[in-house]
Amino acid sequence: MLPYATVEAAETALGRSLTAAETLWLNYSAHKSDYFLYCHNIIFLFLIFSVFPFYYLFLEHFFKKFVGPYKIQPKVNLSFSDTLRCYKSVMRMFFLVVGPLQLVSYPSIKMIGIRTSLPLPSLWEITAQLGVYFIVEDYGNYWIHRFLHCKWGYEKIHKVHHEYTAPIGFAAPYAHWADILMLGIPSFVGPAMVPGHMITFWLWIALRQIEAIETHSGYDFPWTPTKYIPFYGGPDYHDYHHYVGGQSQSNFASVFTYCDYIYGTDKGYRYQKKVLEQLWERMKSNQEQNGVLHDISAQGHKVD
Repeated sequence: MLPYATVEAAETALGRSLTAAETLWLNYSAHKSDYFLYCHNIIFLFLIFSVFPFYYLFLEHFFKKFVGPYKIQPKVNLSFSDTLRCYKSVMRMFFLVVGPLQLVSYPSIKMIGIRTSLPLPSLWEITAQLGVYFIVEDYGNYWIHRFLHCKWGYEKIHKVHHEYTAPIGFAAPYAHWADILMLGIPSFVGPAMVPGHMITFWLWIALRQIEAIETHSGYDFPWTPTKYIPFYGGPDYHDYHHYVGGQSQSNFASVFTYCDYIYGTDKGYRYQKKVLEQLWERMKSNQEQNGVLHDISAQGHKVD
């Protein structure tokens, strides 16, 4: 809860006029507890898990011919009932694990210093902190994910998530409860190292889950903005991890590719991409040769 309830009091405390964003934040949060503001994450996560995967489902059902060429595993098509079953399972885990975890984890957020006070962080500060959060989470997630692919970790915990060898957006949070807890730990390390504002924390949780939904979508769209992020893995990169399945010792990274490259766990993926490129070049070359032969044959018929 803010220590001042009016714009005038806030401006006196800060020694300047409030920005439009700060005025909105003051009007919304002045009489709300920090715990209540933190629990907004429950609403955000529910909406993200429900709405963002629907974007891919909508395109698949109403614009199938248009998005079909961008489907990574075109031979695999889940029925609507299977998709609904996945969503129900995710929601069950959300209400039994994710939601309650948000309710009881506030003391850790308070301890690391996530603030709700004014002034609001600048756009540069938010961007820099989010960058740190993504990099730190990606590194921690890599090693936990890699552990979950050892024999014990996979058989006891992680195989639930790999039930979808051709992942869909709704399956991004589809996992064993222990999987959710373990892979959730790195998400708090970045904010603990570089604590910021509650708004930044909201954005971090939201963007991380939206990114996970995209990488599990099963579609590699050329128009997505994440194509311009350096070292970003993306749907095609993570889809290979699911395609290989339980035997996968490749592409453990959650967001970026640098850990897999440094530790050599992307060799299978890179080899596959190289082979596919060579096959594509051969097919293209054969088509061109067939085209030339067809033209020569047509010209010969004209001469006759």
